Formats: sequence, C-alpha cells, structure tokens
Amino acid sequence: MKIALIGYGKMGKMIEEIARSRGHEIVSIIDIDNQEEFESDAFASSDVAIEFTAPQAAYGNYLKAWAKGVKVVSGSTGWMKEHGDDVKTACASGKTLFWASNFSIGVAIFSAVNRYLARIMNQFPQYDVEMEETHHVHKLDHPSGTAITLGEDIVEQLDRKTGWAEETTDPGLLRIDHIRRGEVPGIHSVRYDSPEDLITITHDAHSRRGFALGAVLAAEYTKEHSGLLTINDMFKF
Repeated sequence: MKIALIGYGKMGKMIEEIARSRGHEIVSIIDIDNQEEFESDAFASSDVAIEFTAPQAAYGNYLKAWAKGVKVVSGSTGWMKEHGDDVKTACASGKTLFWASNFSIGVAIFSAVNRYLARIMNQFPQYDVEMEETHHVHKLDHPSGTAITLGEDIVEQLDRKTGWAEETTDPGLLRIDHIRRGEVPGIHSVRYDSPEDLITITHDAHSRRGFALGAVLAAEYTKEHSGLLTINDMFKF
C-alpha cells in the first residue's frame, strides 16, 4: 500500500517505521515547511494519507487530501466542534475519513468496557461518575479527544447525565478533569463513587507505539472501505 504522511513529528516518524516494517511504501511526507507537497504527483498516488497534526490544521489537511482523491486516516483532535458537520457532509458525498481520538487497540477495548459499564451503572443512581485524563505537557487541547469520546459514551448510557464539562459542580453533568505533566503518553480513568464503595477503570498507555500501530492498521482497513469510519467499524465492538 502507498501511504502519505501528513505531520512528521514523533508520531509521524513512528508511523513511518511501523508502516515500512509491514511492507508499505511511504510515497510522500508533508510537514509544516513543505505544504506544496499536497500538489505533488507522489501525494496524489497514495492510497491513504495518515494525518497527525494540530487541531487548527486538521480540517484544512482533509480538504487538501480529498481534493487529490486521497483517503484520510486522522488522529488529530480539537476540530470536531467547528467542522464536525462539514466532515459528515463530505463523507456522505463520497469522501473518506477514518477518524479516531485514539488508535490504540487497548483503548478500543477500554472504550467497549466503558460503554458496557455505563449501561450497567444506569441502574444504580447511588453511584456518581467522573473522569480524569493525563497527558504530556505538549498536548494543547483539553480534555483529550479520547476523554470526550469516552464521556459522550457515558452520557449516552446514563439517564442522570445530560452532558459533560470541565470543572463543573453540576450533578447533571459528567465532570472531566485534565492534567498535563512530563511526557505521559496518556492515562484515562473513569470513577464510579458511592457512599459504600468506588469502582474505577483505567487505561494507561506505556508509549505512543500502540497509537502508531493502530493508525497503520486503520490505514490498511481504510484502503478497502469508504465513508466516515471509526475504530468500532474496524474492530466490530
């Protein structure tokens, strides 16, 4: 498979290593200093572009890739509020985006457990729920895209929660706290607390390598599929 990389930081370099180890060809690498590469024949020849950039750049990168007929796999977060509807419309009209707030296989499993647990806990209103996420100091957006996805899954299952918010004391909202320290790849914890006991589930990433492998697996899946795709499509959870 021919892969283009959009964003060539630590994640992009790790994706390149894993993609090559799986027999794929990297035909184009685009970073902030060579945006003209979007117009190249090499980029247009790619089967899939894997995009990991900043929130303010992501949607524009999707448009540039789609203009060349290239499918996109993206792990960029922070663009959904402003451009979520635009992306849904584009994918309904023939464009392809595989988007995930987190490509880790472990997080995909954790997300499935989170949804299942929330369905159970809807029967037990004595438990209040809150979430905490911790990431490295370089992560600009908060809460993390993964935390938002997990939170929205909880809100969908719990009748007693109408939404989520940071630093809230509203009992009708799921509170999501964020911590930024060191080089932490990502920790997400969901806590159900009652006067009698505490139930906690946590995913603690040891490195970014799991995210990078998941992104390459998503690219392999996206080559054969179209539309707006997610981790749930790939793993069938």
